[in-house]
Amino acid sequence: MRFNVKQFFIIPILLIAGQVANAQPYNELNGVLESAFEIGSIESVMIEKNGDVIAQQFTGRMSPNRPTNIKSASKSILSLLVGIAIEEGYLEGVDQPIGEFFEDYFEQNSNPEKEAITIVDLLTMRGGLESTSIRNYGRWVVSSNWHRYVLNGELIAEPGGRMIYSTGSTHLLSVILTRATGMSTREFGNRYLFGPMGINLGGWDRDPQGYYFGGNNMAMSPADMLKIGRMMMDLGKWQDEQVVPQEWILDSVKTYTRSNFNPYDMGYLWWRRSVNGYEVIFAWGHGGQYIMMIPELDVVMAITSNLARVQGRGHQRALFRYLEEDLVPLLSGL
Repeated sequence: MRFNVKQFFIIPILLIAGQVANAQPYNELNGVLESAFEIGSIESVMIEKNGDVIAQQFTGRMSPNRPTNIKSASKSILSLLVGIAIEEGYLEGVDQPIGEFFEDYFEQNSNPEKEAITIVDLLTMRGGLESTSIRNYGRWVVSSNWHRYVLNGELIAEPGGRMIYSTGSTHLLSVILTRATGMSTREFGNRYLFGPMGINLGGWDRDPQGYYFGGNNMAMSPADMLKIGRMMMDLGKWQDEQVVPQEWILDSVKTYTRSNFNPYDMGYLWWRRSVNGYEVIFAWGHGGQYIMMIPELDVVMAITSNLARVQGRGHQRALFRYLEEDLVPLLSGL
């Protein structure tokens, strides 16, 4: 099976299904990996190529199977659950308006424009509602009702228009999943994604009403992050089982909008950018938590960082400079 060039805008490659295997690192690659830890916050790097782990290094207490907080990289996982919910008939599709999932709210706060916001608007951060992230994050997470706080926010852009990064938008998706399926987001994920893939989540925060945090504070191990990346590379298949619809994977990595803070394009909560001439598709969490895929090289990477050692956003620029100048050129030659 090959990537659809029109969807990915890259040279197609043969996709090879694979599980995490015993590491067989190349000496030169190990040396390059060591320099990644000079960035300061990084605590684990695992690299898989053609279905085999070819290199891995860890610091401190990190190990392949130790869950760690992947922060907003969990938004990309949430996107996969939405795709499954549509496939399983719990949701009608991405154009379904959110109003029907929050009838209790809109009965008291009628707003046709907000009610018409769609699932795809939330998946692409184009809901138009005021952001709950960055300077507004603290006030939001100490509020007594997270989804009402989000819906109470002002419409500062037309739904479906420009991107407004907001974890509040993705939290609405978690509430929608729970209300549509009759299961908690975690229970739904265990049944349809994590269980079939042998993924064991660690902790995952919940809001005051008990809804799992849609898009933040999910704990996953580096080895399980690699599984997600490999499943994406295999267009939704894991060990010959189609756990996520192939069409959803292809739609998820198209470009729908662009970040106004970074040179990143966004799909359905998956990011992409060019590094050293190769398209990189990735899940990204605060402080340096990444699931990265380089389809043309058949490479999947899991990178985690110690949040206690993160200072500012310089680590982000340093990481992509490292990828551009050191790691990707070496991987392209393997």
